[in-house]
Order: sequence, then structure tokens, then C-alpha cells
Amino acid sequence: MKKVLIINTHLTYPNWSEGLLNNAFVQVAKDFFKANNCKVSETKVEDGYDADEEVEKHLQADIIILQTPVNWFGAPWIYKKYIDEVFNRGLQSQKFLTGDGRTREDSTKQYGTGGKLHGKKFMICATFNAPAESFDNPLQTLMDGKGTGDLFLNITSNYRFCGVEIMQGYNCFDIFKDGNILHDLGDYTIHLDKLV
Repeated sequence: MKKVLIINTHLTYPNWSEGLLNNAFVQVAKDFFKANNCKVSETKVEDGYDADEEVEKHLQADIIILQTPVNWFGAPWIYKKYIDEVFNRGLQSQKFLTGDGRTREDSTKQYGTGGKLHGKKFMICATFNAPAESFDNPLQTLMDGKGTGDLFLNITSNYRFCGVEIMQGYNCFDIFKDGNILHDLGDYTIHLDKLV
């Protein structure tokens, strides 16, 4: 039985951003994985967490999904705090990695190869106000041809550094103006099917 960890990093702003959409994506993922005989655990970062327990959840998980809104071109600040606390525990205990992979004895070993979380998969499911055409398009001024993978490099690099395989993310764009949220929620299971 595969084990899935879903990390919901929505941060509530009363009367503006209540987290309903991110919670809906979490529920779709939970229902999908349970229907596919997977064990699912969830951490809602805003509700608090124990860093040592989160390390253990990562160690047990085969698939790790970050569910996040995009606030000012990244995950909410509570996710950075979560990563700092959880990954530092994983480093300190040497459960996530042993150093950065390099050794004085072997100069061919590369930085970022000391991870111990091989065989695990990580994916980001993100909700954006930005339209899809803002990304991967050199004619768009803001992102200048860069994609969501570039935007989330600071997040995926943490997992890759620890040996986790990075999977293609899933995005729900233009949520306030011209998106198709119901379609995106419906198609999410098609994307998740690639993980099991």
C-alpha cells in the first residue's frame, strides 16, 4: 500500500482568502488516493505541526504533494517556516540526508547528492490568479518565458537535494477572472493517476 503525504500550506486572510479552493484540491487528492488503496496523511500547516512528526511523515510517504496558493510568486511564508523547521530536523537527525554529498576524499561527488529520500516522489499543486499564458511564453513580459517550474525552483530544490524525484506539477490558473476551476478540479485525478 502506497503512502501519501499532502501538505496544505494555505494561509487564511479573513474575508478575502478562506482556503476553499485549496481545500477542494486536497479533498480531490484524498478521495483519489483512498480509492486507489493508498494511505493518506495530511498536514495543514496553518493549524500547527510537530517538526519531528513531519520528518517521520516524510520518511513514511512514497508520494508527497504540496497544495499551495501562489502568494506574491511563491508559497505563503508559513511554508518556508515549515521547511526550515522540518528539513533542519531531517538534516540534524541525518534522516533526510548526510551532508551535501561532497567529500574531501572524492572530488567527483557533486553538491546535492547526499540525500537519503530516494524512491519518493514530490509534486506541487498550485492555485494562481495569474493566467496560464503568463508562463512558458517569451512574449509575456513578467515571466519572460519562464515556467512554473522556474517559479518553484526554491521549493523543488529542497526535495531534490534530499534525493526525492520531482514530478510535473498541476496548476489551476486565473482563479479570480477567467479560469475554469471546475474543469481543473475534475482533471486533477487524471494528473494524479501518473503518480500511482
